[in-house]
Amino acid sequence: MEPNLEYRINSHPILPIKPEPYLTFYWKNQEFHAKPNEMISSALFANGIHIFGHHPKDSAPQGIFCANGQCSQCMVIADGLPVKACMTPVRSGMRVFPAEGLPTLPDVPAAAVEYGPTPRKQVEVLIIGGGPAGLSAAQELGKAGVSVLLVDDKDHLGGKLVLQTHRFFGSSEAVFAGTRGIDIAKKLEAQACSFANVEIWRRSTALAIFEDQSVGILREGSSYALVYPQVLLVASGARERGLAFPGNTLPGVYGAGAFQTLVNRDLIRPCKNLYIVGGGNVGLIAGYHAIQAGIHVAGLVEAAPACGGYRVHLDKLVRSGVPVFTSHTVVEALGAEHVEKIRVARVDDNFRPIASTMREYACDTVLIAVGLDPVNEFIKKAEEVGLPVYAAGDAREIAEASAAIFSGRIAGEQIAERLGKSQTQVPAEWLQLENILKSKPGELREEQLPRAAEGVFPVLHCNQEIPCDPCTTICPKHLIQIDGQDIRALPRFLRSEAEACIGCLRCVSICPGLAITLVDFRKRSGTALVSLPYEQEAEHLKPGDLITVTDTSGAALCSLPVQNIRKLAGFSGTQIVSVEAPAEIAAKIAGLRLISSTEPLKTFDGTGEFTPDLADNAYVCRCERVTAGEIRALIRSGIRDINQIKAILRVSMGACGGKTCLNIVKRMYQQEGISLSEVTEPPIRPVFVEMPISLLANVPGRPSGGEE
Repeated sequence: MEPNLEYRINSHPILPIKPEPYLTFYWKNQEFHAKPNEMISSALFANGIHIFGHHPKDSAPQGIFCANGQCSQCMVIADGLPVKACMTPVRSGMRVFPAEGLPTLPDVPAAAVEYGPTPRKQVEVLIIGGGPAGLSAAQELGKAGVSVLLVDDKDHLGGKLVLQTHRFFGSSEAVFAGTRGIDIAKKLEAQACSFANVEIWRRSTALAIFEDQSVGILREGSSYALVYPQVLLVASGARERGLAFPGNTLPGVYGAGAFQTLVNRDLIRPCKNLYIVGGGNVGLIAGYHAIQAGIHVAGLVEAAPACGGYRVHLDKLVRSGVPVFTSHTVVEALGAEHVEKIRVARVDDNFRPIASTMREYACDTVLIAVGLDPVNEFIKKAEEVGLPVYAAGDAREIAEASAAIFSGRIAGEQIAERLGKSQTQVPAEWLQLENILKSKPGELREEQLPRAAEGVFPVLHCNQEIPCDPCTTICPKHLIQIDGQDIRALPRFLRSEAEACIGCLRCVSICPGLAITLVDFRKRSGTALVSLPYEQEAEHLKPGDLITVTDTSGAALCSLPVQNIRKLAGFSGTQIVSVEAPAEIAAKIAGLRLISSTEPLKTFDGTGEFTPDLADNAYVCRCERVTAGEIRALIRSGIRDINQIKAILRVSMGACGGKTCLNIVKRMYQQEGISLSEVTEPPIRPVFVEMPISLLANVPGRPSGGEE
């Protein structure tokens, strides 16, 4: 049996495709193929399997949602044990079955169990999380001679950076701006690993913090240890927010992180036709990643009047042809066993859908990108037991990865000073730059296009103040500058008789927002050669092809033949596409139309098929299948203690421990006009992440997922 390559990405404009051997595993006793160390969930997706089981309560189909170990929707039975498919590597010969109903546990007499001693480890600093914040902190602590143990639950360090194929914003000097996220991850990992006093445990999960100030660690999924740090640094990142709407637990509805994991980490094409809910940076970036992977993006809705992400990320989507609807939300996802359609509608001033505006679109996947919540349970528990604790990155404050890098550096320096290993305070310029890097996008400016019709010059199509300076550092003639020291100011091209633009295209190639074009009137009369960045598969475009060019807002200007396609040395993944355009529109050209437009399957007149209370059917608690209507009824009955809701409905009592539902419950209180100061929250008890009890007791003789 040959491996199924239909659902694998076999070529990509940014990511290298390396030939790898395949191993054999079994799904419901059917032989399938997977790559070594591939997660079970990815291996199943690569073989066209999206339904991993059915819920024991109502037989609802279950698939993935987070692909990050935070929920338990992807539970399967692997070699006889219930495991999270997204966190468990497939092994040769592994037999995987759907989690249908409740698993049968073996009957083992207590007298037959032998318990092993629990290993203990002392360390000055324990860092939970090997993303940009954790790695940067480890580097600073390593420089100071502090003994560090860093634990991360993945094989590859870098956190979400390993999923990011785009070039990053920020400061070129301080945080690798202009470098792709996947490459920044490698740089940070190499820096942290260069110190002998920094020890790293990969595929190791922090489980709990106990009264004796120890931290329980599940190491490589096969052994349990207690770590006693003098100081704890939590750099555990964030988890994606859920969204309650009918059909929200159907296979095919999942978070942006899960989508990027499948596409950019595991090189799997999980769908053909994607719809995005949420217009922050996460949703906008994921949309462009989808196009790079050859996936059609049918549309994007954002409930707010404007998308909250960087305008250049939005511009990349609309220039590509993706319809974006602000002041709109998802009403319902429809399908029997998998998503088949989505219904969206405009919202009123109170964010309630307007029935007469509802439209239905075909799609096979709905990507949820409605914000992030800090993974902060470790912080709260450490404070409760008196363990000195610091936080960095998204665990402290949700911001961009570039800000997390500096947040980690600052935390590392503060901890080193606390331990007496550093006599210097955090430099004021570090604090200033951190504030700049985590700042929100500025106001949108009206685009000022150059009127010149001679020579050669770049056109800067970025019209919003964001922290970004790669174009200013790459120009060999220093003709692109930012006024002052604040890298949030808009860059300007400086025309100079002494120094003229040489048309080197370096600024076009490095711009993280793909927002710079080069207009060249030399050797032409009445027309100009316009060069644009292109980060799609080269085989999709060739000289002579007719392509629609658009302005910054995505409006089509005209169709022009491609003159040439080339790539600059040192700028991997970015190609330059040139078209010859009439002089009057040359400076307006900002992008290329990449995908076909999407028309609704159906529109509604507001009668018969829609009621405002439809959202009562949405599931808030995925594990226990509890609906928004059930919870809302208890809130309206006067209950102000979530523990009571928990006792009545079992909300947050499932395998995920409330990671996907508790924040939604709290938002429901706020929607009812109830301040959270009036609400009693339930305690978060260890273990924060579920694990086999045999490992917690260090029972020898059974590796994770293996046979007795």
